[in-house]
Amino acid sequence: MSVVILRNHVVHYEALGRGKPVLFLHSWIGSWRYWVPAMQTASVAFRTYALDLWGFGDTAKATSYYTLSEQTALVGEFLNTMGVGRVALVGHGYGACVAMQFARQSLQLVDRLLLIGLPYDRQKLNGRLETASLADLAEWLLNSNEAAAEATRVEARKADQLAIRQALPELFAFPFEKHLAELELPYLLVYGESDPLVISPTVEELTFLPPNSHWIVLEASAHYPMLEESAKFNRLLIDFLNLDSGQSPRALQLKEEWKRRVR
Repeated sequence: MSVVILRNHVVHYEALGRGKPVLFLHSWIGSWRYWVPAMQTASVAFRTYALDLWGFGDTAKATSYYTLSEQTALVGEFLNTMGVGRVALVGHGYGACVAMQFARQSLQLVDRLLLIGLPYDRQKLNGRLETASLADLAEWLLNSNEAAAEATRVEARKADQLAIRQALPELFAFPFEKHLAELELPYLLVYGESDPLVISPTVEELTFLPPNSHWIVLEASAHYPMLEESAKFNRLLIDFLNLDSGQSPRALQLKEEWKRRVR
């Protein structure tokens, strides 16, 4: 287990590979652990990091840092402490919110964004997140999904429920559409078509996206496409990471493999 000490607290992370840096940020249910298949795939050509946010996994349960703003600050402190330069961020669910916020605040430090299950509108986020226990949320999201279950269920028990609850007011007030429209770096939105937690948007709802962005729906996925369709997700991840710096992910739709999945 790898850790750094930030603000006198333990922050857990894992790293694999060599090359340009990629940082993976987990969702509300789980931790760094479910990123292992994606990290292993990307680590052939990239230096991959996966971080446990405050209150999740093996990072300290520091309740005063459970807001979206403080989780975003954690990313910057971690990258600075590790000496990581311009980075690609891959965020999932809550981690996608953190990644987008960090990119807005520190544009010069982020090369590109891959945002999975980003709840860009409060109405797209299932209300169970506010009311259900972590155990119930895990069972609900992992129902009949053995691929995701093993990597997330045990880790979900480590999380502090307050790490979700204290972040929600700030999250609900977040103007996602405005910030997505203003983002100047390349970014790709990925959704699982059957995700019960984050409803995927319609074509009409994303007409505002700028030309440096794109979005794809994985048709056989729910909340964990990196596990539910790992081969497809990993190919998409590598294709995205291998785009030239500054190149729009809309180039990905030219590949036959993704044409049927572009909305």
